[in-house]
Parts: sequence; structure tokens; C-alpha cells
Amino acid sequence: MTLPATPATDRPTGRPSPATATGTGTGTGTVELPPESRRRLVVIGCGYLGATHAACMAELGHEVLGVEVDPARLAALQAGRVPFHEPGLAELLARHVASGRLRFTDSYAEAGAFGDVHFVCVGTPQRGDSLGADTSHVEAAVASLAPHLDRPALVVGKSTVPVGTAASLAATLDALSPAPDDVDLAWSPEFLREGFAIADTLRPDRVVVGVASERAEKLLRELYAPQVDAGCPLVVTDLATAELVKVAANAFLATKISFVNAVSEVCEAAGADVVDLAEALGHDARIGHRFLRAGIGFGGGCLPKDIRAFVHRAGELGVEDTMSFLRQVDAINQRQRQRVVQLSTALLGGSVTRTRIAVWGAAFKPDSDDVRDSPALSIAGRLHLRGATVTVHDPAAGGTARAAYPTLTYADSPLEACRDADLLLHLTEWSDYREVDVAEVGRVVRRKQLLDGRNALDAALWREHGFTVRGMGRRP
Repeated sequence: MTLPATPATDRPTGRPSPATATGTGTGTGTVELPPESRRRLVVIGCGYLGATHAACMAELGHEVLGVEVDPARLAALQAGRVPFHEPGLAELLARHVASGRLRFTDSYAEAGAFGDVHFVCVGTPQRGDSLGADTSHVEAAVASLAPHLDRPALVVGKSTVPVGTAASLAATLDALSPAPDDVDLAWSPEFLREGFAIADTLRPDRVVVGVASERAEKLLRELYAPQVDAGCPLVVTDLATAELVKVAANAFLATKISFVNAVSEVCEAAGADVVDLAEALGHDARIGHRFLRAGIGFGGGCLPKDIRAFVHRAGELGVEDTMSFLRQVDAINQRQRQRVVQLSTALLGGSVTRTRIAVWGAAFKPDSDDVRDSPALSIAGRLHLRGATVTVHDPAAGGTARAAYPTLTYADSPLEACRDADLLLHLTEWSDYREVDVAEVGRVVRRKQLLDGRNALDAALWREHGFTVRGMGRRP
């Protein structure tokens, strides 16, 4: 391997305008690659990240082979079905499975023989014995692939890993590959937002590649040429910096969310309004409006575990004090859930026992069926344990919620969830809930009380229909 490439940014920062759709005719806003630029790509791990990446690379014109070792998930993907909810992905994946441009297997031998570039997209959950990230799935994937790399190949990590993981994986490739001098490792972190994954893959706001050879850099520039040509900034750096970009970005976003949530408590104590405050703050160009909405906090499979892993890795590197503030960020986030429980208890006269509570939302965010570390379900579960009958509705996450919290009651419609309710909690800001007929809700509930945990509903409208409305950090 040659010396690391000189860090460079090829385009000015800032989100590019979407490219004009040509070639594919699919409305995805991408330009299909000419035949001479198409590659045979392997995507290892076809969960949320991997399935999206595989389908989008096929959309660009590459031949793609997905590797998935879970039998149920593999069978669904081979049949052209996406085993989770992501807007637009089911249609995209089914189209390219049908065309033959996208296939799936559980064979690493087949992957090694097929691919020029191998993207590693397996999960890195929080470890059971510490706050650190569990990289065993990434390590196993690379160790399983390496013995089959007997010709020039590039392995590209996209999973979120602790800094230093890439160096260890490079050593694994060198030790286990039959042609170590022909195999390179690079790191290109993903920045997908659930609900916007296709756009974030095909029209990203930046592409980061960490490389240790000119050969790897050249190949990745070719692969990402459609995005870069459409105006996407390409940042080329070393492996360690590329590993740090994703966790640093998530830590910053988590800090911004917890900041406004902490301020919302001050607003409640002082009789101020956090929505007005956030509006004023957001007009400062140095701060911006995004991620300044007070609510019940963040969840999902990335931000919570990533900030914990960041602190843990900093400790391993001997600089834990530098990142110790992230412990408070995490604590504030968790406290938001308890605040909702406390506010609910107060609205119900000091006890939730034998009350009926309707919960709108189970996914950690709208346009997703992901309930990992969902604040909404955490709150629903806590209220249930305190003696309330809790009925949950979610437009997409009913199945995943039932699997995670089987003791709760689930409804097929927002209105059904509210029947005979003493309190309605709005906990995931699906657009469906803004469109519900408030008068109808008023006719089916037992008591007209709403706690808007996302500060997203029209409080004035609900009050017009006789509801007592509370928000997070809002004036009563």
C-alpha cells in the first residue's frame, strides 16, 4: 500500500441541487453511468444500510451482488421484497432484482469471484458489556471475504466503527487474502437519514472517502463520479479521519438536540416558550434552525449508541475527559422520556393507574418502522408499568413495535387508539396525525387532554375543540 492521499475537498461545501434525471428515467434525479464506467459491486450485510446502498448502486448502472447471511432476510431480498419500511426502496429494489442487475447470496466465495469493489455494511450495535461498539460482525465479514480475494479488489467499509478499526481490518486482509498486494481497504462512512435514504445515497450532501493508496482513491472517484458531477463535495482523507467523521457528526447533532431540550426545561420553569426561542436562535446563521425542535429526544440505531461508543473509544485512547460532555448529552436525552411520564402523571391527577392513554407513534422517527431505542415506545412502556392501559398506533411500525413491546395494546387507526382515552400523547411526528379530524378525536376520547411530545400539532386548533394542550417547553 502507498502513502495516504493528500486530504482534499473537490467541491465547495453546502448541499447541492439535485441532478436532472437522465438515462434511468426513474425520477430519482441520478445520471446512469456509461457502460465503460460500470463495475461489479458486492454489498456485504443487507439490512437498512446495505439494501439501500445495493439498490442505489444498481440504479446507477452497476451490477450488484448482495451478501446476506440471515436466511429470512435473504429469502425476502431474493424475492425482491424489502423486510423493513423505507419510502421508495421497495420499488427500487424490486425493479433491479427483476432486471437481473441486483442479486443476493449468502456465499462469500461467490462474492469474492464476482466483485471488483466490496462494500461492508454490517451493523455495529452497542456491546452488552460496555458502552463501546460491537465490531465483531464487521470483523467476521472481512475475515470471511478475505480468503476469496485472489485478484485486484477494493474493500470499502461503510459501517460506523471506532477509530482504529480500519487499520486492524487492513491487517486482516493482508494476512488472509491470497493476493494481499492487490487488495486495498478504504473507508466511506454513510450519512443516511431514515425516511430519506435513497435521496441521501444518490444525491448526498457530501461523500467522504478515507484511503491508503492512490489506486483506492482513483477507483472511488470513478464510483462516486455521478454524485460529484452533480455538485456533491468529495472529501478525500486518511482512514482514521474517515472513521471519525460519522460519529463526530452524530455527536454534534445529538448535542444540539439535547441543548434545546435542556433549554425547554428552563422555559417551562420561567414561563417562556421554547418554540419562539428556537425560532429566534435559528435565524443566527452560525446556529441554524435544524435540530432545534424541543421534544422527547432522539432514538434509533445510530445517535444513542454512536455517542456512547465515541466516549468509550476516547477513553481507550486516553482522552475520555475531552468527550465527557457527551455523557450529559445522553443523560438529558434520557431525561426527556421521564419528563413525559411526569407530565402525563400530572395531567391525570397524580397517578396513571387504571387510566387509558393513547399514544400516537411508535417508530423513533416518521417515515420509518425502526423502533430501536424509540423514545415513544420507551414512554409507552413506562406508563404501562405504572398501571395505565396504553394503546399505540403507528402508520408503519405496528409490527416491529408489537415484537419489541408485546404487552402494550395496538390499534389499527389513530381514532381507534383514542377511544375512551383519558390522555393522548403525540410522540412520533407522522404527517398522518396532523391530518386527523380533531372533532372526531374529541367525540371518542373520555377526557380531552393532549400532550404533544413533538411540538408539531396545531395547539390552537386542538384548543378550539376543547382540548387541554401541553407541549415540551411551551407556554400553557
